[in-house]
Amino acid sequence: MPVRTADAEWRGGLQDGSGIVRLGSRAFEGPYSFNSRFGDGKGTNPEELIGAAHAGCYSMALAAGLAREKVTPKRIHTDAKVHIERVGEGMAITKIELETEAEIPGYDAAKFQALAEKTKQECPVSKALAGTTITLAAKLVG
Repeated sequence: MPVRTADAEWRGGLQDGSGIVRLGSRAFEGPYSFNSRFGDGKGTNPEELIGAAHAGCYSMALAAGLAREKVTPKRIHTDAKVHIERVGEGMAITKIELETEAEIPGYDAAKFQALAEKTKQECPVSKALAGTTITLAAKLVG
């Protein structure tokens, strides 16, 4: 399996500096700063990137679980809300709220809820973030 990479460079002090984060594939490169992380400044931040990774991984893992049942969803959409808070003397990602909506005509709602919860536990990004509380709200439509 390939090893995925990313890099970041920071210049300057904590509050007045800024940086660039880049995916190894070069599919994304964006600026980040103290204000884009802890305020409402322009740019991205590590938590937003973790959220994108988690939402993407979860959606794909749910599709994989359905594929094992020979079921193909029309659509799976997942939002991730990543919470960063002061904990003691530092900062910590304390919670990630996943909200997923899957369009799978004719699929059993109880089976969907069970599979959605199992996927939350088995998604590789969820496993990597096991020290963080991860909640899930799953909705079957269609």
